[in-house]
Amino acid sequence: MREVSAAPAMSSLLRRTITALVLGPLVIASVLLLPTPAFALLFSGILLVAAWEWCTLSGITKPAPRIGYLAFIACCLSVLWLVPVWQALLMVLSVPWWIAQSVNVLRIRQIDPVTGAAPLQLAVGLLVLVAPWAALISLHRMPDIGPRLVLFLLLLIWTADSMAYFVGRRWGRAKLAPAVSPGKTWAGVYGAMAGAGLCALGFSWVLALDLMETAITVLVCGVAALISVVGDLYESLLKRRREMKDSSQLLPGHGGLLDRIDSLTAAAPLFALGMAWALT
Repeated sequence: MREVSAAPAMSSLLRRTITALVLGPLVIASVLLLPTPAFALLFSGILLVAAWEWCTLSGITKPAPRIGYLAFIACCLSVLWLVPVWQALLMVLSVPWWIAQSVNVLRIRQIDPVTGAAPLQLAVGLLVLVAPWAALISLHRMPDIGPRLVLFLLLLIWTADSMAYFVGRRWGRAKLAPAVSPGKTWAGVYGAMAGAGLCALGFSWVLALDLMETAITVLVCGVAALISVVGDLYESLLKRRREMKDSSQLLPGHGGLLDRIDSLTAAAPLFALGMAWALT
């Protein structure tokens, strides 16, 4: 059997580490230091990059329709900024859609490659891309606590992802959705929920929440962690249909932007709605 060198794996790990060390502080500083209009503008730029990658997953390859789609997404973001009540409506619509996807991805046993454009998938981008933008902006603009809520959501997703990886790697046996993502296990899901619960308890302690608020926060974070797994699986499904490993090569060692925010896109709307309920 041919011996596989560890050098490429170490090189990939080094690239991933350097990218994370560079981007992590920038993300945290942007969340905590920027006023909401500037944060919304910055996140809009990030989202448009993700929308470009979404076009690739949707089979849109020519520049003109790609640019047209980005212009459409930019118009949607502008309207949502001007009419905040529509932000809540879009978030509410996205939650049942993600719940439906959680059933769908677990039932898939075979993935057939697809070619050509998928216009309907471009429309789905409103739920996958624009709804989480609305969620983060609605969180960030909350008086006093807004930026800390956004940062907590990011920490929650990072913790859930990390716990899912390490617990699944150590104890994972039963596969979650083998046709979609062979490495994911039910043990990893339980690890993600445990990590989310610990984050919720820590956050509740920092804010000195009462018992009812703490219980709701733990519930919201647990469900958000579950939905975040679905976001990861859904993007994996789209990539496998297109026979792609990554959504792009934008981030060294990490693939594309969508590869980094797939969990967040699913979890953000539910988290924003749930925390608005918990803290009011």
